[in-house]
Amino acid sequence: MSSIIKSAFVVILFLKSFSAFCQEEIPWKEDYVLELNNFKSNQSKIDPTKNSVFIQSGATIDFSFSMSSYEFMFTKNFNSKVKNIFKQNLAVISAPDSLSANYLLAYSRYDFDLHELYARKLRKELYEQKGAFSDVSFFQPIYEKLNQEMVAENSRTLNESQFGSESDFLKAEHESVRIQILELSDFCMECKPPKKKK
Repeated sequence: MSSIIKSAFVVILFLKSFSAFCQEEIPWKEDYVLELNNFKSNQSKIDPTKNSVFIQSGATIDFSFSMSSYEFMFTKNFNSKVKNIFKQNLAVISAPDSLSANYLLAYSRYDFDLHELYARKLRKELYEQKGAFSDVSFFQPIYEKLNQEMVAENSRTLNESQFGSESDFLKAEHESVRIQILELSDFCMECKPPKKKK
């Protein structure tokens, strides 16, 4: 067996770069709804003496795999390697009152679903662009493009919803994201995309 086949490589990519290990992670599920008690950072609080609001999302997309060069050559479906998770210990909601905190919570629910949408977009692009002779770095431009799109969309919605307080706008944006998630149903983490018809 050649040294190329024997060699193994590992790729780890974080769409949001957090490096803690045990984070009480919650994998995205269609029927899971985030609550305020999921924001377990010590910075999370409702404090009437504060006039500002602050949010730090716990959502992150992790892409990692470990396989031999031979396995990589013949692997096309990377769905299970792209994970959308919510890291509770990193998630922060800070607000002066419960009303503001719940606006931020609504935004966080949107954000977690937005991450799932972009996780599915990443899975789809990896599936469609991976060839038998692709270099291991083939994912990098795909990731960079989608990450830029997601960050821009996230910022736009956060600003236009005024941190979730424009609830009708946020609901419309959230519903749009949910519809797009359903349209990419072949690219859930557990799914096997259908082979293209020739």
